[in-house]
Amino acid sequence: MRVAVTGGTGFVGRHLARALLAGRHEVVLVARGVDTRDSSILGTGAEFAATPTDDADALRRAFAGCDAVAHFAGINREIGSQTYERVHVRGTQAVVDAARMAGVRTIVYLSFLRARPGCGSSYHESKWAAEEIVRASGLGYTILKSGVIYGRGDHLLDHVSRALYTFPFFPLVGLRPTRLRPVFVGDVVRLAQAALVDPRLSRRTIVVLGPEELRAGDAIRRIAAAVGRTVPVVPAPVVLHRIMAWVFERTMTIPLVATAQVRILSESVAEPLPFADAPPPDLAPTTRFSVETIRAELPPAGPFGLRDLRLFQH
Repeated sequence: MRVAVTGGTGFVGRHLARALLAGRHEVVLVARGVDTRDSSILGTGAEFAATPTDDADALRRAFAGCDAVAHFAGINREIGSQTYERVHVRGTQAVVDAARMAGVRTIVYLSFLRARPGCGSSYHESKWAAEEIVRASGLGYTILKSGVIYGRGDHLLDHVSRALYTFPFFPLVGLRPTRLRPVFVGDVVRLAQAALVDPRLSRRTIVVLGPEELRAGDAIRRIAAAVGRTVPVVPAPVVLHRIMAWVFERTMTIPLVATAQVRILSESVAEPLPFADAPPPDLAPTTRFSVETIRAELPPAGPFGLRDLRLFQH
């Protein structure tokens, strides 16, 4: 099978591409550029197409000969022309149009668990609009509505672990307890691979959640235990996190927390909105968010430093 992966140099896209290559599939990585956090994906035998995801003609050429597209391109903050409207909405429409022109049969789209219309969040609403475009495409599709994904090269373990080395306490988003069901990237990839070929997932929207529901504070404490740190975990007002996100987005190359993430984390990330079907039992995520699993996926130990600030980037 020949599969194009949009966002192929990003976190989940890289993991999916490696799994497909290990299964002896042909892979085309479609991305605006290379994620500098791990450019080794380009040495794995995959083809690379440096293509904006809202350029249908360029995408059509990248999709030529492909049986399926895994549409995993997305952003969690807007930078210049890279807006939610452009990347999530116009980009998804371009992917669908290009897939039709190239004769692609199946699209697997990675969305967010609580993406929904009319909620006041441009991130959530744009991801929902993308879902609707895929559902109306006339192509075979599977939409994966995923919760918080963790694994090597992610945002959760990378930034939380480094924050635990940097700050004397860890502020939770909001004064009310929130819950989440972290899902391991390997389990997400297994579902995505199945969606390419398994008729049980065809034309369905599938919920993707880990097997264990935790309070957000308990999840942070498990990461702290994995890195061997003892740091107080304290609730903090959402407005404080919005202010911090505004500052981090303007000063850090990859913000410790972005505005969209504040909204995400201020809600419980434990059930889908407005709807999604459970996956078949044999495909349901099974990896627990244990200290051992966390430890195996951690980045090199250390705090944030000057290299994380835009001012010191060359």
